[in-house]
Amino acid sequence: MIPETVAVAVACLLLSSLAALQICVAAGAPWGRFVWGGAHRVLPRRLRIASAASVLLYGGIAAVLLSRAGILPGGHSIAVRTLTWVLFAYFAVGIVMNALSRSRAERLTMTPVCAVLAASTLVVALS
Repeated sequence: MIPETVAVAVACLLLSSLAALQICVAAGAPWGRFVWGGAHRVLPRRLRIASAASVLLYGGIAAVLLSRAGILPGGHSIAVRTLTWVLFAYFAVGIVMNALSRSRAERLTMTPVCAVLAASTLVVALS
């Protein structure tokens, strides 16, 4: 398998897992300590809405990465190439933000998730 195919598969697996987590917390699951700074066991209404919206964002991120990896069309366009680098920067910032979280659960889970997403996105961006 070529590296960008493996990288996009890893990224999509993680994005799917994050989407599942966000759907669960949006539905009221008591796992809020893993998301949005970890301040709430069960998310308040506004964060539930944000969690639901983040699922759409994860789908868009996956589509960009799949496109750049050549699985979906348009991967050589300037827009997709630029968005892939923007996503890499977003995940790199996410590493720092999650590492600084007051929530131990968020620090221990989301920091490495962001690191793997950043690395995977970098591999795809360089392809």
